[in-house]
Amino acid sequence: MAAPVGDDMVFVQQNAWGYGAGGGIVGLVVFVLDVLTFIEIFKSSRPASHKILWALLVFFFPIIGLIVYYLFSNRNQHNNYEALP
Repeated sequence: MAAPVGDDMVFVQQNAWGYGAGGGIVGLVVFVLDVLTFIEIFKSSRPASHKILWALLVFFFPIIGLIVYYLFSNRNQHNNYEALP
């Protein structure tokens, strides 16, 4: 049988809103930037396969994907927006 948990072993985090990249303010900022990046990717004039590859990169690696996309995606060449076929 398990022993009862004492009062000194229970830790409650009082203010979890601003902590960690998985939640809180940092997580909200990363989420908003990811959504804006997805909008820019899918409205660009890239081929559909390139759009999907960029979106998968940003989806699976949210922070690193954002950095790689904004540094290496040649956004100026593909800024005449058109929808997916």
